[in-house]
Amino acid sequence: MTTAFITHGDYLKHVMGADHPECPERLGAITQYLASTELGDRIKWMAAQTASDEQIERVHPAEYICWLDSLQPERGLAYADADTALNPHTMHAARLAAGAVTMATDMVLDHQVTNAFCAVRPPGHHAETSTAMGFCFFNNIAVGVEHALTREEIKRVAILDFDVHHCNGTIDSFKNRPEVLVCSTFQHPFYPLRYYDIQRPNIINSPLRAGTKGSEFRLAIKRDWLPALHKHQPQMIFVSAGFDAHKDDPLGQLLLDESDYRWVTNIITDTAACYAENRIVSTLEGGYNLLALAHSVHAHIDVLAGKTSDTGSIQQAEKE
Repeated sequence: MTTAFITHGDYLKHVMGADHPECPERLGAITQYLASTELGDRIKWMAAQTASDEQIERVHPAEYICWLDSLQPERGLAYADADTALNPHTMHAARLAAGAVTMATDMVLDHQVTNAFCAVRPPGHHAETSTAMGFCFFNNIAVGVEHALTREEIKRVAILDFDVHHCNGTIDSFKNRPEVLVCSTFQHPFYPLRYYDIQRPNIINSPLRAGTKGSEFRLAIKRDWLPALHKHQPQMIFVSAGFDAHKDDPLGQLLLDESDYRWVTNIITDTAACYAENRIVSTLEGGYNLLALAHSVHAHIDVLAGKTSDTGSIQQAEKE
């Protein structure tokens, strides 16, 4: 098992204000903690490349991209919405974030690595086709999926999202695309309250009430995700890895911990082994308590890099 860890120093230049939760320190906490553990020696550290306009335009219209570019200020901040600001470095960082996922996709499909985790900023799963919102500008995971679908060997893809917030932007991109299965657990009712009740065979929504513990989260995965994954048999799996459902996160009210992220990652790797030749690309979404984020990402990547447990296998989950 070879796991690429893809990030870039220029992500740190994107700043949305002194007290904004989606801050550069998030990536610093992740990289510093990983580097201090033995896992840091088991992963392949790589610098992200910029996504091309052609790659981004498979998801977002050229007019929308031009609007974002025109909105970016020469100094200070400009706002795409009340919570989503641009500084002079934002669009470069956004192109690097989408580029990390397309780069990871190529590396996995070309057998350079088994799987990849993209430690990016800004995140992406709230970005709808022509709308920036929820700290997101480009939908990084959607750009990666569209890139994968240009490859002859990839006909069916799954996107698995365990962020505390619902992946409205990802659903906006793929709601009418049966070749893309989108599975999402999320706190409800909660931001963004868009697409949470959409009815599509390829959209699996698993709302969780505030105060939900790991046992109920795991039950939702077994009840909702596993049957859909078995039916869809994805040839590649993409993960929107948000860690703000952690019990210590300041923005959500779910009660997951590192063991839950390890468990769901075991489910994902097991599914990828069954149907997708182990092909997984995971990218960072939320997670705003720095210590909880660092430890949760470590648990997630530890499994991607080959440290498995029977307690998270599909077979074990189906027995429980």
